[in-house]
Amino acid sequence: MSDTHATSTFYDGGCTCRQMRYRMTTVPLFVHCCHCSWCQRETGSAFALNAMIEAERVRLLTGDLVVVDTPSHSGKGQRISRCPTCQVAVWSNYSGAGDTVRFVRVGTLDEPARFPPDIHIYTGSKQAWLALPPDVPAEVEYYRASERWPAESLERRAALLAKFPRPR
Repeated sequence: MSDTHATSTFYDGGCTCRQMRYRMTTVPLFVHCCHCSWCQRETGSAFALNAMIEAERVRLLTGDLVVVDTPSHSGKGQRISRCPTCQVAVWSNYSGAGDTVRFVRVGTLDEPARFPPDIHIYTGSKQAWLALPPDVPAEVEYYRASERWPAESLERRAALLAKFPRPR
């Protein structure tokens, strides 16, 4: 997992205008670099870099958020939390994980370099000019967490699923 040698016990971030600030109280579960065409459109860039973390481990320190419901490739949508002033997206909640997991936009952290991607996903639609590093796993589409996540993250995921079982 990214940032295993971190010295801080928390990781702060926020929007561009600094009206909204948040804190991740632990390292994320896993960091995705998503190259799907939907993320490219949402970000206006070649990919989205998201740190997956339990919602209870993300604290809003100052300011407010507006939640914007947007469509997604799955058809289930996502809820993007944005600063109401500058409109910067700070995290999303996808329908599959509901409100229990946040996908924090790594670029909104004060020290984004601390969380490089653990995996590149949906590389089948990545921009051809973008070269991926050979030492980071890459998947043409998605993957199984059980095959890619470190043991500690899998344990945290199991605790989350026990606390908030998925509806069947």
